[in-house]
Amino acid sequence: MSFPARPLPRALSLAAAGTAAGGTAALAWASLIERNWYALRRVEMPVLAPGTAPLRVLHVSDLHIVPRQERRIQWVRQLARLEPDFVINTGDNLSDEHAIPAALRAMGPLMEFPGAFVFGSNDYFYPKLKNPLRYFDDSHAKGAAMQTGEFDIAQLRDGFTAGGWLDLTHRRERVRVGADGVALELLGVDDPHLEYDDYAQVAGEAASRRGEVAATIGVVHAPYTRVLDAMTADGADAVIAGHTHGGQLCVPFHGALVTNCDLDTSRVKGVSRWWPGASGVDSTQAVPIGPGALATDGSPLDSAAEIGERFDVLDAHRVHNDSVSRSEATARERRRTALPSSATPDDAAWLHVSAGLGHNKYTPVRFACRPEATLITLTAKAH
Repeated sequence: MSFPARPLPRALSLAAAGTAAGGTAALAWASLIERNWYALRRVEMPVLAPGTAPLRVLHVSDLHIVPRQERRIQWVRQLARLEPDFVINTGDNLSDEHAIPAALRAMGPLMEFPGAFVFGSNDYFYPKLKNPLRYFDDSHAKGAAMQTGEFDIAQLRDGFTAGGWLDLTHRRERVRVGADGVALELLGVDDPHLEYDDYAQVAGEAASRRGEVAATIGVVHAPYTRVLDAMTADGADAVIAGHTHGGQLCVPFHGALVTNCDLDTSRVKGVSRWWPGASGVDSTQAVPIGPGALATDGSPLDSAAEIGERFDVLDAHRVHNDSVSRSEATARERRRTALPSSATPDDAAWLHVSAGLGHNKYTPVRFACRPEATLITLTAKAH
């Protein structure tokens, strides 16, 4: 019978010491190095009408700026050297009650170029320290429920619009972009994470389907599937979003564990494909309401029409009914059953989700997920 060379308690203590040292090193890397290791990503999306010259779109998102973060401010400012044809900012610019001037200073050189923006929750409300485990079940407080202060969003909006950027909050706009004046249609909604989105305000057939523009592009802060489905059902050629932070704390060689919304983790950042039903359920389709259905206020619901012709089965927190899944359960189910981009139909849209530039000031860490901005080259579709 053989015995270990060292007593078991010593072996355990060495293993514990090694684990602690590894954890300390990982925390140091995440908090001191990687969160400041900014990356410029370059991707292509073939979304323009055949024969259209390429366009370069700079996508910035989730700046989450604090006034003292001069390194981040200067890194964003120097992106102007790319001379993009257009800039899209998908929100969450702020992470401190005094951050609006810093955010506008960071974006200042980029406002020398045409651009557009939508807002995220951290453009409306001050951040708050949260239990990170709540991100695994979507139960963390949002918006006014956090009981924090509110940003002067009018000041931020006025700063961006004074710089020439379009506010796409529940708006559909046409722009001409690039040296050739390529016509694009842009549509956006307010933040789905706060349930401020009202797609009905911008719903309608994409102008690109009628050949009136080279492409129709949806812009949204948080890529909730109800909005992705609605935009692509109307014919958007691409959707551009942020919010997820790419998972922020990822597992090497595995990837993200959470998306902070109902998007599946395979699409948490970068380029993928989307179409109505890519989540496993097409949320643009009305569903029948069974006997005994009640609204959240307790009043009866006799038909789907009573809650909108586009009742979202994936947004079922609005209805309590045995025949309709509740939102948290369906969110978890969607992440398991989402179809991969490899299963895309021929007419599927392109989706770009930015991992973002920053983080909540109370969680100043990133691991296996560098902060980023993305230069997207829009190219022509094949004939």
